[in-house]
Amino acid sequence: MGICKLGYVGLEVTDVDAWVDLFGRTLGVGVTPAKIGTQEVALLELDEFKYRLALHPSAQDRPREVGWIVDSPRELDRLTQRLTDAGFAVGEGSADEVELRGATRLRWFTDPVGYRVELAVGEAKVRTGPARPADARPGVTGLGHIVLAGPELAELRELYESVLEFRLTDYRAPGLYFLRCNATHHSIALARADTPSIHHLEIEHGSIDDVGRAHDRALANGVPISISLGRHMNDKAISFYVRNPSGFHLEIGCGGIEVGEGWIPHDFGTSDVWGHRHADANPFASPAS
Repeated sequence: MGICKLGYVGLEVTDVDAWVDLFGRTLGVGVTPAKIGTQEVALLELDEFKYRLALHPSAQDRPREVGWIVDSPRELDRLTQRLTDAGFAVGEGSADEVELRGATRLRWFTDPVGYRVELAVGEAKVRTGPARPADARPGVTGLGHIVLAGPELAELRELYESVLEFRLTDYRAPGLYFLRCNATHHSIALARADTPSIHHLEIEHGSIDDVGRAHDRALANGVPISISLGRHMNDKAISFYVRNPSGFHLEIGCGGIEVGEGWIPHDFGTSDVWGHRHADANPFASPAS
């Protein structure tokens, strides 16, 4: 079985208050303050689990960790061996890190673009459901997927497909690949870019009405919409994107398809069925070869 889903993302951010304000004005999401050691961290309440997105105050904006949930200690050991055999140095998470994640076991390694990737066993439920304003209920249901870009695209594909056993769902030639670790169309997409970056994180919603209400709140509150409302061609999700204070996109979406064991990877060609007009240049309009 191995990795079963995207668990959480940690970010170092220069303006925590701006992030909290963005989530509040757009999604009605609350925040839990916490500490790791002596450092304060803001945990965004996306669902009933402890957190999906952690904001660490910092002098620069950058990813801190990407966390994947592994379904058992035995599978954690198996994946650790696969990583070690592939030349990755795997470390143990500290007691403070394990506690903050709400995990029972935690290991980590550095991926080919220099990001810390964590493998965690266990998730702590800390609420029956997050509090939401009346116009944001039920609203957010969790963290959907992440899109990573960097110059080491071949190495990233080797890591996620050959070592961590993700499966290729589809792609756009010559440099954008969508991978899954469960029935959801994709939990991560990998793209070629000149410098490592997160292109976007997707915040999952339960219905088109939830996405529409979030869109209304974004417009009413002056939130910068970086990509307009639209439907993707490959996973059929309906979404819009906002630019966050760290400079990359948050996708607000719902309705992505699930795929079965008989799914055949293919080039899906056109990026969107309709919509998704970019306010700025789209780096994936014609992926670099």
